[in-house]
Amino acid sequence: MRLSTVILPVHRWAEGQKIWQRAEDLGFHAAYTYDHLSWRSFRDGPWFGAVPTLAAAATVTRNMRLGTLVTSPNFRHPVTLAKEVISLDDVSGGRITLGIGAGGSGFDATALGQEAWTPRERADRFAEFVALLDRLLTEGAVTHQGSHYSAVEARNVPGCLQRPRLPFAVAATGPRGMRLAARYGQAWVTTGDPKLAETGTPRQSRAALREQLDKLGKACAEVGRDATEPDRILLTGFTPEGNGILESVDAFVDFAGHHAELGFDEIVVHAPVPDSIFAADEAVFERIALEGAAQLNR
Repeated sequence: MRLSTVILPVHRWAEGQKIWQRAEDLGFHAAYTYDHLSWRSFRDGPWFGAVPTLAAAATVTRNMRLGTLVTSPNFRHPVTLAKEVISLDDVSGGRITLGIGAGGSGFDATALGQEAWTPRERADRFAEFVALLDRLLTEGAVTHQGSHYSAVEARNVPGCLQRPRLPFAVAATGPRGMRLAARYGQAWVTTGDPKLAETGTPRQSRAALREQLDKLGKACAEVGRDATEPDRILLTGFTPEGNGILESVDAFVDFAGHHAELGFDEIVVHAPVPDSIFAADEAVFERIALEGAAQLNR
């Protein structure tokens, strides 16, 4: 079981760089950040861009993996995104994982002046987005004319340091997204069943996650892939336990242990942000990083 963290891009870099460096010192496998223009309760406060934040983080860390959880088509285009993540991969020495998802109907969905897409439109765009991005990151020059995205001799030389490209962590729960994860993902990401976040029980949540894992397995079988091949990542904070898993080392170990038994390979916890839904005791958070993962891997 690997333990990773999400560091929200809410800090000026003079302070933020210390948080990224500390995450590496604490031994986290990876540190991710959200790729949004703003997000929910943080909308009226500081919020910095994911790509420059990760580039800066790459220069102040050495071994920890870095990435997005997650990037979406809401305000990204595959051609420009490919150029940016190839550059990130180079700056980081091959440590980038690109978390990608279909996006939602929040602030990002309308910030560029467009109407929010329907769930079907998001799914259609996501499918084309992922397939084109895969080509852009593995081929030297790409021309594509699709329903939603175009590329004309888009060149991406020299390509990623990681070959054949940097890994995708595909966030999905529906059948179409699961097929994309099975076909293109080196990892699959979930936050659980959102319908259970506020009114469900931990037992119900684990049952829902077991069903999601079964769906991933079936999607892998459809494309002729071993169901155990994609890593399975759980981004915490959105199951019925909420941020309570960070109240103590025991609470975290109990939660992570149950989910390791389900088949998850990586648990991602949010670095504490005071006065927010991700508020947590910093000292306990550090103990979880230092002691919790070790207890799970005995």
